[in-house]
Amino acid sequence: MASLDRSLIAGLSVFEGIAAADLDRIVGQARSMRIAKDQPVFEQEQEAHSFFLLLDGHVRVVKSTPDGQEVTVRYISPGELMGIASALGLTTYPANAIAAVDCVALAWPSRLWPTFAASFPSFSSNIYKTVGSRLQDAHARVIEMSTEQVEQRVAHALLKLIKQSGKKTEEGILIDFPISRQDVAEMTGTTLHTVSRLLSAWEDQELVKSGRQRIVVVEPHRLLVIAEGRATKS
Repeated sequence: MASLDRSLIAGLSVFEGIAAADLDRIVGQARSMRIAKDQPVFEQEQEAHSFFLLLDGHVRVVKSTPDGQEVTVRYISPGELMGIASALGLTTYPANAIAAVDCVALAWPSRLWPTFAASFPSFSSNIYKTVGSRLQDAHARVIEMSTEQVEQRVAHALLKLIKQSGKKTEEGILIDFPISRQDVAEMTGTTLHTVSRLLSAWEDQELVKSGRQRIVVVEPHRLLVIAEGRATKS
């Protein structure tokens, strides 16, 4: 099998500040893997045997609750790490990671985590930034759930997704991976019926266009007005 090249990870924020020779050492200990759409990368409560870097595709992170409900926590985009249970002091994965499309990733054994953290200070520092950013996102979602109306929460979720993976098209900004109304409902703590009713109303207002696992934001500025709770003027 051909060896992996450092160009796969060079330039990514998590490896910023690491010398070329060290990047060679890091990527030399990785294995490449392909994950088919809808297949798990790892599963909640499974032993955290590896951590991963997504190279291509998008991954949906889903948390299962004790009563069997599923909550979409976030989406992972190319260039992001996932399965970093070791950074949180955990020995099992805290959520499920499911390929939203066909994906390509690199995987390292979790036993290498302490070595990487000790040998490459920039890596450790960048990981803490990643963890901090995700904690901030989690806190923001808690506040949204507690203080905002459903319309605001859904608007915030769509705006975040187009910022993360938006693709400009003739129709507007496409969320560039399959996403269903059920996914949006799980992200925003509401019901499929409510999200369907809301997106249908926004389609009538030409704010969005949606179909089966497809959402295009036509008017991001007007959606931002809704997200911020500001009344529109006719």
